[in-house]
Amino acid sequence: MQVSVETVGNLGRRMTINLPADRLQEQVGGRLREIARTARIKGFRPGKVPAKVIEQRFGQQVRGEVLDGLLREGFDGAVRDNALRIAGQPKIEPAEGDELAYVATFEVVPDFGDLDVSGLKVERAVAEVTEEDIDRMIENLRQQRRSWSAVTRAAKEGDAVDIETWSDVEGERLPAEGVERGVSVIGSGAMLPDIEQALVGMSTGDEKDIEVAFPAEWRVPQLAGKTAKVHLKAEQVSEAVLPEADAAFIRSFGVKSGEMEQFRADIRTNLERELKGALMNRLRRAVGEQLVEAFAGVELPPNLVEQEARALVAQVAEQNRRQGRPSQPPANAHENFMEPARKRVLVGLLVGEVARKHQLVLDRKRLDETLRLIASTYEEPQQVIDLYRNDPQLMSGLQNRVMEEQVIDWIAERAEHTDKQLTFQEAIAPQA
Repeated sequence: MQVSVETVGNLGRRMTINLPADRLQEQVGGRLREIARTARIKGFRPGKVPAKVIEQRFGQQVRGEVLDGLLREGFDGAVRDNALRIAGQPKIEPAEGDELAYVATFEVVPDFGDLDVSGLKVERAVAEVTEEDIDRMIENLRQQRRSWSAVTRAAKEGDAVDIETWSDVEGERLPAEGVERGVSVIGSGAMLPDIEQALVGMSTGDEKDIEVAFPAEWRVPQLAGKTAKVHLKAEQVSEAVLPEADAAFIRSFGVKSGEMEQFRADIRTNLERELKGALMNRLRRAVGEQLVEAFAGVELPPNLVEQEARALVAQVAEQNRRQGRPSQPPANAHENFMEPARKRVLVGLLVGEVARKHQLVLDRKRLDETLRLIASTYEEPQQVIDLYRNDPQLMSGLQNRVMEEQVIDWIAERAEHTDKQLTFQEAIAPQA
């Protein structure tokens, strides 16, 4: 098998693979003869199917499989022989004018030098779950199971108000006829602050007019970016009634014993799992920022960066779709994501290179612990564990995630690091 590699730019490579015709035919013929021995085709006895029939039925498929195998063998061998470190997926296409010649184009990992991380300055967030955090979670769970009871007093913070509204903007009534009905829990932020604040002090049957400045992105085009007079009528004021945290309440969350001690232990486990993920995300970001700053001048594979930018566009489009805001991004939308894509590619390549140069290997114990943590969030944990272990793609993604976390920890430990104490609430809060 003849293979040649040429340099295209600093990080681009072009590999030409010429497959040997005799070897191709030999392997295709061998596979077809194996199939002929066991093939069951209507009208023929097993093992007696004519070679021509086997060729017609299976020839194209077998030839494709053999070609793939030979190409993979030639490509992988050339990568080893030339000590190439591939960045991204290669693109392999038939060469013009020769059906047994193929051209692979790909990019390689840039040279990051010695990769000394001791000069990085990393701030590591640390936090723990306290009894107060567990109390807060139990209160949140009670709030989620609350019911409502009508009251005759004036509305206050935390009350639910059934309201009727209509608006007047530049002399136009919205809706043109009738009213819009809704329910607002004062202080929840579900409605505009001006409206929620105006509901405070209103009793059932009260009406008032208020001025409301609507945001430019408001869902009603006639009101977007404008100030309108909004008429409010309180149809009913209700106060929240929270359930007691008794045995029945505890059992409703899957704690069969109904005991508060076990309930709190389960809540602690869940909060600690959430905290662990949040702290790793913060550490990943802290290390990533330092790596980006330290290696900002390194040239990156341009195609890989563009692919990452397009992937970010796809993620945003999918998020919009799930939120009921379907949109078709323009063909050049990825251009607005090139900088974050560059940072992600840079950090990803650096993490891989640190693992390679320092011969870091996947910690199987950490992998198993992470899988158990993931599985523990489901009703049938063992089914989830079996699903991962029987799905190579799922398991590969989990292994990559755990390996990345190992490398991030390794870098942070060897960098100039300081610890910053946070509360649980601070640690899990979204980062700007």
